[in-house]
Parts: sequence; structure tokens; C-alpha cells
Amino acid sequence: MAGKVTSMRDAVSELVRDGDTVAIEGFTHLIGFSAGHEIIRQRKRDLTLARMTPDVIYDQMIAGGVARKLIFSWLGNPGVGGLNAIRRRIEPAGLVGDRPLEVEEYSHFGMVARYTAGAANLPFMPLRSYFETDLPKANPLIRPIQSPYSDEVVYAVPPLRPDVTVIHAQRADLHGNTQIWGLLGCQKEAAFAADRVIVVVEELVDEAVVRADPNRTVIPGLIVDAVVVDPWGAHPSYVQGRYDRDNRFYLDWDPISRDEEKTQAWLREWVYDLDGRAAYMQKLGEERIRTLTPGSAPSGSVEYGEYL
Repeated sequence: MAGKVTSMRDAVSELVRDGDTVAIEGFTHLIGFSAGHEIIRQRKRDLTLARMTPDVIYDQMIAGGVARKLIFSWLGNPGVGGLNAIRRRIEPAGLVGDRPLEVEEYSHFGMVARYTAGAANLPFMPLRSYFETDLPKANPLIRPIQSPYSDEVVYAVPPLRPDVTVIHAQRADLHGNTQIWGLLGCQKEAAFAADRVIVVVEELVDEAVVRADPNRTVIPGLIVDAVVVDPWGAHPSYVQGRYDRDNRFYLDWDPISRDEEKTQAWLREWVYDLDGRAAYMQKLGEERIRTLTPGSAPSGSVEYGEYL
């Protein structure tokens, strides 16, 4: 198979390097769990992990020892509670490891502004949203600046330029032209800001499929370095039109992650002892998979009129 298609193992081995800043973006759905697990499996080290909303995958990656720093705007186990493995790397009372995890916090819009500045090759991005908050006190990189056109003062954030951005999507062609639908986060901005881009997809399609529906193309192939075909690679998050969110997984993770030994046992069983996503899904089991597979839900059709 030609083009940019490769295995997850090779993509991570070649494109994710110790000490890199790595962004795994995707909002609510399309969260790159299989990519995160491969980074753990290959024992990458000293990474700076960036994500608008770090959730369970970053809790697992930090428990796996891959990170020295976290750049974020919100973190938690959605609908359940906190991220206990991350907490153990931050709070001195339960500190695990040789050194605490560095944290750099922004608002949601602050993170979007950082990616946007990185994508546009700008030295900073101005925004108004830090007035009447304590974030500029907690993060000295959020700085007040005066407008060059008036006496008005706003805040500025620096560009965020990941070494590697990982995006999960519904489909791509072998050149890396990547199509996404459903809820979008800042995948496009994070990809354009990055030096290297790995796209993980549920399905590889012919270029003609992409050309027939170009409005779905969020990431153009010209900025993509590797395409990995990894069905169910976003589990336990969901992929619009493919599979549902595994709410049970998020509930189960909370008691596991509260105990360091249980957390490491889970990583051994579900990450280190498996060779990839296919083995992970086989272990998950057909019955569990069946409960997450949606039935047909037609949304009807639209009459656009005849071409003249």
C-alpha cells in the first residue's frame, strides 16, 4: 500500500521522540486512545502533553511515566470525577515518582488561541477572557499587553507549536486527506501548528470518496506525515457514526486509578501485554462491542434542486 499509510507502532516509533511536545486533540469523541497506548507501550519519556481537555487517556499516559509536563485548560474524568494518576503526580501528599508533574493552565479559549497562533506562525494571540480571573497569577505566560492602536489593555498567550499532533478521525485517503464529522474541537489548529502530524482513522477510503464530499475534509494531506488505520482506536470515547461512548469504562477507571498498584496492573494487562488495538478489542469482547455499536438512525435526505 503506497502513500502515507503505516502501522501505529511505526508511526509512533518514527515520529514521537523523547522530550517532544505531543498534542492528542479531539473533543468529547475522536479521542486518540490507541495512539496514547502505543506511546505508553513504547515507553516514550519526558514528553510535554498538550490537550484542551485532558481526560482518561492522559491519566493513563502520565501513570505510564511518559510525561514531565502537562499543558491544558481543564482536566477530569468526564461525568465521573478527577484524574487520580495525575493527582498523584501533582499533590505532594501522594506524590509518585522522582519529580512532580509540571502543569501549565489556560482557559479553553486560551488553549485555542495558542494553537491558532502556532498554526498562523504568530508570536502571540491577544484575547480578553482573563480579566477578573486568577489565571494570570498562576501562569506568568498569560501577560497583559497594550493595544498599539489605543490605550486598551488585553491579555496575550504565546503560540503552541507541538512537535507532534495526533488526530483521530472517521476516514482518510492514503495521502492523508482526513475527513471528520460530528463535534469538532481544535483538531485543525493543532495539526497546522505541529511539526509532525499522525492521523488515526477508522477507515481508509479512495481519494474519489474524499473528493466527492470535500466539505468534510478538516486536515489536508499536505500537512500529514502518517496515516494509521486503527478501527475502534478511540474507545472508550466514541466516533460519530461508528460506535458509542463506553460510559462503563469511565466509571470503572475511577476506582482503578485511585490506587497506584491497581493502575499499574491495568496498564500491564491492557497496554504493555497487548501488541495493539486489535488485541485490545479482542480482549474487550464481542458482547461489550455489540452494546456500543449503533443501529441505523437515518436522518432523512435534502432536496437541493436540479443543476442548471
